[in-house]
Amino acid sequence: MPKPDSDALVALRAVEDELNTRWPETKIEPSLDRIRVLLDLLGEPQRSYPVLHIAGTNGKTSTARMLDALLTRVGLRTGRYTSPHLQLATERISLDGAPISPEQYVATYRDIEPYVTMVDGRSEIRMSKFEVLTGMAFAAFADAPVDAAVVEVGLGGSWDATNVADGTVAAVTPIALDHTEYLGTDLLGIAREKAGIIKPGSVAVLAKQEPEVTRVLLERAVEVDAAVAREDSEFGVLERTHGVGGQMLRLQGLGGVYEEVFLPLHGAHQARNAAMALAIAEAFFGAGPERQLDVEAVREGFAAVSSPGRLEPVRSAPTVLVDAAHNPHGAQALTEAVTAEFAFRRLVGVVGVMDDKDATGILQALEPVLEHVVITQTSSPRAMSAERLAALAEEIFGVDAVTVQPALDVAVETAIGLAEEVSEPDEPVAGGGVLVTGSVVTAGEARALLGKEPT
Repeated sequence: MPKPDSDALVALRAVEDELNTRWPETKIEPSLDRIRVLLDLLGEPQRSYPVLHIAGTNGKTSTARMLDALLTRVGLRTGRYTSPHLQLATERISLDGAPISPEQYVATYRDIEPYVTMVDGRSEIRMSKFEVLTGMAFAAFADAPVDAAVVEVGLGGSWDATNVADGTVAAVTPIALDHTEYLGTDLLGIAREKAGIIKPGSVAVLAKQEPEVTRVLLERAVEVDAAVAREDSEFGVLERTHGVGGQMLRLQGLGGVYEEVFLPLHGAHQARNAAMALAIAEAFFGAGPERQLDVEAVREGFAAVSSPGRLEPVRSAPTVLVDAAHNPHGAQALTEAVTAEFAFRRLVGVVGVMDDKDATGILQALEPVLEHVVITQTSSPRAMSAERLAALAEEIFGVDAVTVQPALDVAVETAIGLAEEVSEPDEPVAGGGVLVTGSVVTAGEARALLGKEPT
């Protein structure tokens, strides 16, 4: 993506400042009325192309990026809407696999702004930031126009602004507890909320879940007469082997077995996301027994995948990995991937967590792979203070294994120094690593700090 000029970035920041006067994305009012009115005024752009809708707790963005790559490789023009962004707001709305430019982002907002103002005037509650962004995405996709839109749910499902679209395929990635202050702690209630994206006549592609969660999702599919494809039944990972820069997969798809699929991402969870993305693409194209997608196109699509901030190497000597894990389920998957696929002599964590997250659960999940942890704090107003997070970390890692550096740049440099330390005279210097994680914001700010461009 070409680097935007300063004027474009100034205009982008101005739009973001305007959007930030609205309710944040973490605050929802259970109604689709405002977004429906906006889209009615815009001519219902979400109905001018098929939508592939993805809900779940973890893996949504990676699955969306893989699906986008597959659809692009078979010749479709795609739109992709994901959230939150790592570094730049434009990452949320992509066309043809790349973020729209700051100029297009600003122009899209200015185009729909008069209609947003009209909706604001009709309701006691102004449109939220996420509702406006959703309107922008649907409008940009219609204007392109796209052949298919890959749309990630923001929060929940039934009441999420994206649910004004009726997905041709509705996919649900693994469900776990997250955003409990908004979605509650009832896992089955959360599952029912996420199941709301499964619409009449659609195909529901379901990741492996707890049995009671699967039951909730299947009940919804039966209720709306949706076809169902389930991980480890109709599709799944048959085999995977670690390789340089990723893993080689053998995938069971809806249309048969896909051999020798290289995925340039790490972790068993990413292999499962790949199987999910393949099944969604197959369901969209109507693949079934003995009717596969072009195997070479599938291989090329997966080989081209990137998922920034997902166990992403951003520096070598020592290796620095960045991961956006922000709940215990995601942190556990991260720990398993690091254990299975990396051989660090010493791994030092840099951890910054949002104040509304289960910080203790995240730290407990990371503890088995981290020899030392440097506690930090991001620029987000939602960030948990480094002092409070450090107190939690000391209970899990012990006082001697915790360092506090509120400034992220200092925290990363401190962790690099710790990773390169040797405790014995004959201990090799090589083999140390740093893992920066705890939130999407932590991952995004670390990427920027280490010179990675938004993508």
